[in-house]
Amino acid sequence: MESCIQRLYRELSIRGLDFEPEFYPTDSWGCPDEVPIIGVPFYLTDRRLARIEEEQTGEIESRQLIMMLLRHEAGHAINYAYRLHRDPEWVELFGPFSRPYRDTFRPNPFSRQFVRHITHHQYGRTYAQKHPDEDFAETFAVWLTPRSGWRRRYRNWPALRKLQYVDARMKALRDEVPKCTGGKLCTPVEDMDILLAEHYGNRAERYREAAQGYVDDKLREVFPPVRGRTMLPASALLRRQREELLRRVTYWSGLSEGEVGALLSKLETRADDLGLQFPQRKLTAKVLDVTVMVTSLAVDFAYTGRFTG
Repeated sequence: MESCIQRLYRELSIRGLDFEPEFYPTDSWGCPDEVPIIGVPFYLTDRRLARIEEEQTGEIESRQLIMMLLRHEAGHAINYAYRLHRDPEWVELFGPFSRPYRDTFRPNPFSRQFVRHITHHQYGRTYAQKHPDEDFAETFAVWLTPRSGWRRRYRNWPALRKLQYVDARMKALRDEVPKCTGGKLCTPVEDMDILLAEHYGNRAERYREAAQGYVDDKLREVFPPVRGRTMLPASALLRRQREELLRRVTYWSGLSEGEVGALLSKLETRADDLGLQFPQRKLTAKVLDVTVMVTSLAVDFAYTGRFTG
């Protein structure tokens, strides 16, 4: 993390900003509410912890993704440090900072009112649409990224006004003193007193719970209880149709193959756990039902970031 942080400081300096936000280890990325200090996941502060994170979750942030996230969080930090969100022009361009912050939202993937920066596993590159604060942070990150070519890339987009505002406002900040430099931290690592096994166990339990609920309900709709002499397992049908479902659902939902594959694996596991079956004579109809169900779930997930009722 140290080399990445130093690189961020150099990028800020090259842009003429005398601003070096502080960092602290915590349980996730983010700045505390209106506090210009950046929280970094604790596992990125130690190579052994990083290996455990990768083993437990199957992924770890690459250096490229870390830099994208640092630039985004630096946008939050500079917004809070200089209280930019109180500027009437900021409010006009990005919206009221006081707007309710919701965990899920329905983005418009075709909108040109917003820049596209972070590749979020739930929302693709539409994260700027989540809240005015995220909109500014994403716009700042695009502006800060070396060789982003934002003037050319966004020249015909309404989002260009936001980038021009950031460009002009950052130049004006060179002579300003931050209005805020500290505040209460959210879950500093010193306050995290659970064992690593408990930490990852809790995450696994949350994922297991998320795999049920609406997914189970949908599976039961397609495979209701029924009696018959020749019954086939629903999970076998899902596995047999996996490649075709992967191709079709990826095309229609806009999700990546990895995301659709994870959804299919989740459905297969839950169908097994629930012991769902169907009559062999209805095989053709069930293939169509399953295709519609998986596509519906995938599109729902692409727009909301979760499976809803």
